[in-house]
Amino acid sequence: MRYGDMTYEEIRDAAQQGWLAIVPTGCTEQGGPHLPVDFDTWFVERVCLAASEKAERDFGVHSLVLPVMPFGPTYEHRNYGSGYIDIPKEQHEALVFSILKSLAEQGFKRIVVWRGCGAHDLRESVERFNREYRRKSKAYLPGHPYHDIWCRIGDPSNPGGHADAFGTSIALYLRPEAVRIDKIANPHNSEVDWSDPDLDFSRYSSTGVIGDPTKASAELGKKLWEAVVKEVAAIFKAVAEGKESNRLTSLDRLHFLKRES
Repeated sequence: MRYGDMTYEEIRDAAQQGWLAIVPTGCTEQGGPHLPVDFDTWFVERVCLAASEKAERDFGVHSLVLPVMPFGPTYEHRNYGSGYIDIPKEQHEALVFSILKSLAEQGFKRIVVWRGCGAHDLRESVERFNREYRRKSKAYLPGHPYHDIWCRIGDPSNPGGHADAFGTSIALYLRPEAVRIDKIANPHNSEVDWSDPDLDFSRYSSTGVIGDPTKASAELGKKLWEAVVKEVAAIFKAVAEGKESNRLTSLDRLHFLKRES
């Protein structure tokens, strides 16, 4: 499933056979005191690979997952002083557009951009690509199913946003050695104004955490993870079939609770 593991001839054959290309975009930013700064990058890669495998196993949908982009805009985390690599939005969008262009030129007809950070609004890059390459290829920018999954399996009365019970539970299940368990604490953050164009997490949380991760557990993480993989695999199937839906066109503002839809 990994693009980087293939030879150029194998990639050419995959494109000719109509395989999906999946572009995971990550970021490097603080994850509170208890999660590593690569959480979003690690998580998006695990999601894309697991969902790609499930889509092939369950639906016969073949796909290649590109190497994860580990950097993106992280302006809202800068005031914690360390642990971030902040890429200007314009450069980030230009890089994504160039990746899509390269894939189209290789013959990939359908491309999924799957964001590790819901704050990264890549609609302009995807829409520009679809205008310019509409005769050759189409890119999709799905909305995340994470909010719905949390409300169904987790606890909707425990809203989150960053390094919260959702992400921490999945980390405890899949990557427990990376979680600083003794650092998990409720920051009692104030309500975040997600519409603020100059969003700064440090105005709302002294620790960088938005939400209450003390409710996290590996057991909950297992349930959340299985639901995530199932639903993302179904989205890949829909893309492979050329279907449009609200899920394929909606965007979340940040991670899984800041949704526009």
